[in-house]
Amino acid sequence: MIIKRRGPFAPGNQVQLTDEKGRSHRLVLTAGRSFHTHRGSIAHDDLIGAEEGSVVRASGGMLYVALRPLLADYTVSMSRGATVVYPKDAAQIVGLADIFPGAGVLEAGAGSGALSCWLLRAVGAEGRLVSYERRADFADVARANVEGYFGGPHPAWSLLIADLPADTAPPDDREQPAANDFDRIVFDLLAPWDHVAGAARWLVPGGLICSYVATTTQLSRVVEALREHGGFTEPTAWESIHRGWHVEGLAVRPEHRMVGHTGFLVTARRLAHGVTAPPRRRRPAKGSQGAAQPESATTAGAGAAGGAGGAGGADRADNLRISEYKRVTTRACWTIRWVMSNDATARPDRIGGKITLEAGARLRNDRA
Repeated sequence: MIIKRRGPFAPGNQVQLTDEKGRSHRLVLTAGRSFHTHRGSIAHDDLIGAEEGSVVRASGGMLYVALRPLLADYTVSMSRGATVVYPKDAAQIVGLADIFPGAGVLEAGAGSGALSCWLLRAVGAEGRLVSYERRADFADVARANVEGYFGGPHPAWSLLIADLPADTAPPDDREQPAANDFDRIVFDLLAPWDHVAGAARWLVPGGLICSYVATTTQLSRVVEALREHGGFTEPTAWESIHRGWHVEGLAVRPEHRMVGHTGFLVTARRLAHGVTAPPRRRRPAKGSQGAAQPESATTAGAGAAGGAGGAGGADRADNLRISEYKRVTTRACWTIRWVMSNDATARPDRIGGKITLEAGARLRNDRA
């Protein structure tokens, strides 16, 4: 049974107490008990039966606002075995991976159960979430956190303590998920590229795979694995950065703290069975063009115009180097002018690694 999250506080409900300085404390209401802080104690009986949003006073005089914790508050303060998926990323997964009520979702890497809570609330009691976790200690933490949030076992959740079968596992493996059985697959794994072919079997046509990775190396490998498989649409990759704002009258500015990089997200849609993704038309990177240019220029010069073609290529390279030198020198001169206008003792020949002694001496003479 899923606990009700509205109405007056009752025994067993979770309550978040926030003091006048914005510090929060989470507790589970139990009749006859008290919550103690350095500002005094609060009797649980004073909260039981009170409406959500009430203000209570501790024995030391501090005022606290009593509210049920949001899922975002719960997940960042829950007990941890593995690192939790932060709310900014969990919200992106639920929204942009289109986790809908009644969906069948496969989660690989339950960790501490933070993302499982978000997915279960999205699919609802009519949906289905199958979570794989290879470590029994992490699975115990995840189960306790999920049941702590929902007030008991969730009817739509199955937690399996096992490795997700790799692409090399035989199709008749007992731990192998059923084919065409899931609408969405969410990977929070070290090497999700080892399960791309399996995800293609387990997803229904039109289903979506979402992979959460931490590093650019992982990002590159999983995207290239999806492209190489051919049974998915062109992958989409992104990260989200969360920055709060301070608003007080006309003093409106960004907060000094922010939640920066936590991970990358990659999504792709499953194509129909037997269908291969058409080749994606994309402009080649400048680096690849630059690497191929000398060979093509040398070949053209040697085959068609002999030494003249090679000389033309060398002239073009010289012109590029001269243009780059002028750009760097111009920028360096502006940097020196700005520094010397603010610091009379500054030595131009020591400002920046790319500034030449001649440029510094010329500007010093101009200033004199």
